[in-house]
Amino acid sequence: MSWSFLRLPALFRRSSTRVSIPLPSPSPSVRSFSFSSSRRSVEMETVDTSKRLAQLRDLMRQHKVDVYIVPSEDSHQSEYIAPCDARREYICGFTGSAGTAVITLDKAALATDGRYFNQASKQLDSNWLLLKQGMEDVPTWQEWTTEQAEGGKTVGVDPTVITASDARKLSETLKKKSQATLVGVSDNLVDKIWKDRPSRPAEKVIVLDEKYAGKSYKEKLDELRKDIKKKKAAGMVISMLDEIAWLFNLRGNDIPYNPVFFSYAAVTPNSTTLYVDSSKIGSDVKDYLSDSVEMKPYDALFSDLARVAETAANEVQQNGTAKSPHSAKLLLSNKSSWALSLGLGGEDKVEEARSPVSDAKAIKNAAELEGMRQCHIRDGAALIEYFAWLERELQGGSWLDEVQAADKLEQIRSKGEHFMGLSFDTISSTGANAAVIHYKPEPGNCSVIDPKAIYLCDSGAQYLDGTTDTTRTLHFGEPTAMEVKAYTLVMKGVISLDRAVFPKGTTGFGLDAMARQHLWREGLDYRHGTGHGVGSFLNVHEGPIGIGTRTAYSEVSLSIGNVLSDEPGYYEDGNFGIRIENMIMAREAKTNHKFGDKPWICFEHVTVVPMCRKLIDPALLAPEERQWLNDYHQEVWEKTSGFFKDDERTTKWLKRETAPI
Repeated sequence: MSWSFLRLPALFRRSSTRVSIPLPSPSPSVRSFSFSSSRRSVEMETVDTSKRLAQLRDLMRQHKVDVYIVPSEDSHQSEYIAPCDARREYICGFTGSAGTAVITLDKAALATDGRYFNQASKQLDSNWLLLKQGMEDVPTWQEWTTEQAEGGKTVGVDPTVITASDARKLSETLKKKSQATLVGVSDNLVDKIWKDRPSRPAEKVIVLDEKYAGKSYKEKLDELRKDIKKKKAAGMVISMLDEIAWLFNLRGNDIPYNPVFFSYAAVTPNSTTLYVDSSKIGSDVKDYLSDSVEMKPYDALFSDLARVAETAANEVQQNGTAKSPHSAKLLLSNKSSWALSLGLGGEDKVEEARSPVSDAKAIKNAAELEGMRQCHIRDGAALIEYFAWLERELQGGSWLDEVQAADKLEQIRSKGEHFMGLSFDTISSTGANAAVIHYKPEPGNCSVIDPKAIYLCDSGAQYLDGTTDTTRTLHFGEPTAMEVKAYTLVMKGVISLDRAVFPKGTTGFGLDAMARQHLWREGLDYRHGTGHGVGSFLNVHEGPIGIGTRTAYSEVSLSIGNVLSDEPGYYEDGNFGIRIENMIMAREAKTNHKFGDKPWICFEHVTVVPMCRKLIDPALLAPEERQWLNDYHQEVWEKTSGFFKDDERTTKWLKRETAPI
């Protein structure tokens, strides 16, 4: 995926023959710093991987490796990655964001979750076995690897792209069940066969104004040092890119849709070092960080680890805070790489824990919360204008494909204040394509939008004051009874979660059933989480909190200041898909009682886009649900109608969609 400081109008980048959509020149703010949304591969095409696998297996034999693991993540355990790190995609052809490839000398398997079963089955060629994770009697990739390694074989992996904890668990399992050995292969074998591998990004870093960040980086560093001291650690090495961007109030352009930059950071009691290539750092960043932060080259981190550990231990001793051998350990996130842990001396020298930076980042301050409110109003207005336009075009007989529609939405969004680009690939999907949960339309390989079928649009944007992610499902014709019923049940789930009140200490794991209950009563469900954390002009998927059935969501309770999505759905493969997504913020609830003398929490929604009236069955709504819906639509009208004073078409559409039921 190419990135540029100059955004070209979308249709200038893509050939189109069906319809011409006039797009304006980019605004000055977009020219200065933008996220390109050109897609990097043709979706749903199958790639012949025979030659790639043969070359990889030759290297495996040379390195005396019987089984080789290729995770999706990069060296920073990023969910979304730069094109140069898409190794798993290159070796197997599957373009989804989640999955692990395992290659033996005569077999190959890809493991992925329910969001991608449909997509992976279409993209994998005959060389690959699809392991549908979570399905009954289907092994995990770790179990499949263990089976293939029976008899004392050697399993290899690049130690920079697997976490230390995952490597440790896998090593123990392999040794116990297969008498096999896990080894770190320092040279990534996929890189060696990837002849046209994209170069590493070299985009400039910018300073995020403190009026958006809400707190100076020096304050954040002081708070981090307090957390490090509480944990009786000597210091911390930070590898997660969004944590570094948040901690220093900096943003980058190295990963599509994620405003982060390749870097590491080391924080000790008396020093702070940022490892980032100097080509990315301008005078504005240097002036902002002043002499409080030492900067070193990105690649210097691993050769510098011994010095970091020694410096931290000396500072702790000099400050008189070392009370036990444990206090000399360096803190690492439990998502840090195996290579990073080994470089610092392994388990004896490192304490792995959930990152205090991640925890702090997930609890938004007042400025960040207000930014979320404001950017969602502007973003909601853009979506409303888009849906009104799309309905008129389709009902007027225009032929629009899914990509052309997505480009029009981006063009409308780009007019908004503080717009910096999209926050992920827009899911613009018609009919059966809407059943592909993470569907990405591609020019020349997508469908014409059918006005007689379901249309699902999941999209978001990056703004200086926040990050958005909204899903709406619409119908421009006459929906079936099942589509109406499913939509209404999904909407009832959105409402149930939005209206939840719960005590402090409740987890997203505990709340998940509230959104599914109405579907469950009908024997229906969906194979994805109900909610994910969202960054503030950062990654659209942000830990450590979330709402769903993942074990991790049972480990971290929700806190006042968390921002999450509320997005249940329902999908029928080959037919249609429905998802509704609002962004919600956790805040203190006003209750009549305070059982347990603890705070009670509720949600505030910030997404302001109407539900689809045509898909709602009022007979299925309880009185309180009907009241919620009418109140919500009144709020949407009040917050967005002012954007359309000179736009009669959009105003008419909005008035119709927000009228009381």
